[in-house]
Amino acid sequence: MNYFVGDQEYFKGIGKIEFEGKGSKNPLSFKYYDAKKKIAGKTMEEHLRFATAYWHSFCADGTDPFGSATMVHPYHKADPMANAMAKADAAFEFFTKIGTPFYCFHDADVSPEGDSAASYEANFHKVSDGLLARQKATGVKLLWNTANVFTHPRYMNGAATNPDFAVVARAALQVKNCLDVNVKLGGQNYVFWGGREGYMTLLNTDMKREREHLARFLTMARDYGRSIGFKGTFLIEPKPMEPTKHQYDFDAATTIGFLKEFGLQDDFKCNIEANHATLAGHTFAHDLQVCSDSGMLGSVDANQGDSQNGWDTDEFPTNVYETTLAMLVILRHGGLGSGGLNFDAKRRRNSTDLEDLFLAHIGGMDSFAYGLEVASRILEDKVLANFVAERYASFDSGEGKKFAQGAMDLSSLAAYGKGATIIQKSGKQEYLQNLLNSYLLG
Repeated sequence: MNYFVGDQEYFKGIGKIEFEGKGSKNPLSFKYYDAKKKIAGKTMEEHLRFATAYWHSFCADGTDPFGSATMVHPYHKADPMANAMAKADAAFEFFTKIGTPFYCFHDADVSPEGDSAASYEANFHKVSDGLLARQKATGVKLLWNTANVFTHPRYMNGAATNPDFAVVARAALQVKNCLDVNVKLGGQNYVFWGGREGYMTLLNTDMKREREHLARFLTMARDYGRSIGFKGTFLIEPKPMEPTKHQYDFDAATTIGFLKEFGLQDDFKCNIEANHATLAGHTFAHDLQVCSDSGMLGSVDANQGDSQNGWDTDEFPTNVYETTLAMLVILRHGGLGSGGLNFDAKRRRNSTDLEDLFLAHIGGMDSFAYGLEVASRILEDKVLANFVAERYASFDSGEGKKFAQGAMDLSSLAAYGKGATIIQKSGKQEYLQNLLNSYLLG
């Protein structure tokens, strides 16, 4: 069987990546991700809803601030539109071979901008027709798309928050076209990442006005999306800084507060990226939990950072401790709904073989599959749930229950405290960490 849709095979010598189990010595196989294996009533594929990120996988060439490109893409063509179509063939070949049921992209990833707004629109819609044909041929679906309104020089001062109205309007053109394409392709979500929606210095910034403009822009996008039949979830992807000094979607809590402040909470949720959470000084699980507690957990960008580097390194996730804690939150939340686990991650600059893209995804998919299995066992055994329930048991009856239900005032609470007997109780952190390790280590 051919696992490619065009006339040319780009990842030659690599077939469909299969599950072979943890005893396999074949590096091009899954050790833990068994797509059809059932965990807690759903298959792994249904739980994890993996997606491949177009930008890192098929656009990134290894360039960094200190060095030029190191990766040669076999689908590169001199003509921009021919290159876009060849890239799409390679992308869908990869999706079908690795087995990610979804993909994600920015408009600039899939289509050349051209020399005018009109050519941008024409190019994008022609390429999206090609993407739709490839989706139909392979069964791969669009998890979400988004507009790249941060790379082009016109967006150096932001997009929706730009002090120049003309730039705001140009950003709207891109977002409108991206929403049109999303509906055409059956996208299940639509993402806003505010790459430059923030400031470099308050000396030249009207922060109140910029936040209001951002909210107005999002409201207009929401209204337009609904008017053309988009029924999915709008997602905001928090990040504290980089490329700006401060971004208005700093972390999950800040983003949720912003959405509620401007009345957008019914249509928007958060797309949490692990590396962005750690840049904000939180753990990945923390930002997931903040969203879950507010009913605002929409989707996940699955990657990890480097604890020794204070920037967004976008590494493929291999830390099973973190993936287990993440899956504990996601499973307790009831799953990701229309969201998924998108690998917003890139090969390292010196990982230049074509098979390295497969190896990177295999590692990430296995890590989350292992985390899913461990988290499911922990929840099934109720060891953590029972401990936490007992720790807060004083709020489940008597005066504690009255307090929790809002049936006490401060005077009555203080009166109870006057005669209360306080017994020191250990939080048993070390015991719980050892317990988690016992599940991780089997």
